Amino acid sequence: MQTGGGILRQPVSVWATAFAAVVAFMGIGLVDPILPSIAQGLKATPSQVSLLFTSYFLVTAVAMLVTGWVSSRIGGKRTLLVGLVLVVVFAALAGTSGSVAELVGFRAGWGLGNALFVATALAVIVGAASGGAESAIILYEAALGLGISLGPLVGALLGDWNWRAPFFGTATLMAVGFVLIATMLRATPKPARKTRLSAPIRALAHGGLSTTAFTALFYNFAFFTVLRSRRSSSACPRTASAPSSSAGASAWRCRRCSRRRRCSAGSAR
Repeated sequence: MQTGGGILRQPVSVWATAFAAVVAFMGIGLVDPILPSIAQGLKATPSQVSLLFTSYFLVTAVAMLVTGWVSSRIGGKRTLLVGLVLVVVFAALAGTSGSVAELVGFRAGWGLGNALFVATALAVIVGAASGGAESAIILYEAALGLGISLGPLVGALLGDWNWRAPFFGTATLMAVGFVLIATMLRATPKPARKTRLSAPIRALAHGGLSTTAFTALFYNFAFFTVLRSRRSSSACPRTASAPSSSAGASAWRCRRCSRRRRCSAGSAR
């Protein structure tokens, strides 16, 4: 690893990996603003479209447990490229989905590719960056924050045109990242000692690491629970016009999907 460089004076390979990391993290919140459009286009329920998050994060979490095992056998660069290929393929397939079940399945494949890339990108950036590990980690964290913040924005902008556009846009950007990493990042040497499959679980024996891991688990659970509850509460805004009583409930027309919804709370309005 080179030394003496500032955080912004990095090799081109580091910037290429950071760019791909931004796009990878964009995929987390990309679908959130287009969930109502997906539900309307695929005639899905709120519970069904929520599975887009569940399948993505569940597969990502499980796959990250074996990413070190894979990377120690095929090398960091190859692991990155395999992850990018999977994201490109499944993001593009998600844009062609004809049912919510297909979309949920493609998001699961997307999560697999994202795990292979994200879990390996930090090690690759640290190995290729100049200025020490501290600068590399700061750059990686900046890519993480930028990607998460841009995801909903890009999803909303492209989703205004068509709900499939964000998926094709992500596939295109990840394809660019694949080309940049394939051409600019040097092949990373395989570690002398291969990682065991049980290594992530065995690492929890360290008290500090296990505490941090469980704290992060509960933090993320709370964050996405609040996010999803706010999305659900605003998924079907009612108009205050044209109520009709039936069996003690009132029917209201949804502004977003123009469907009539029944709500027992409507009678109190």
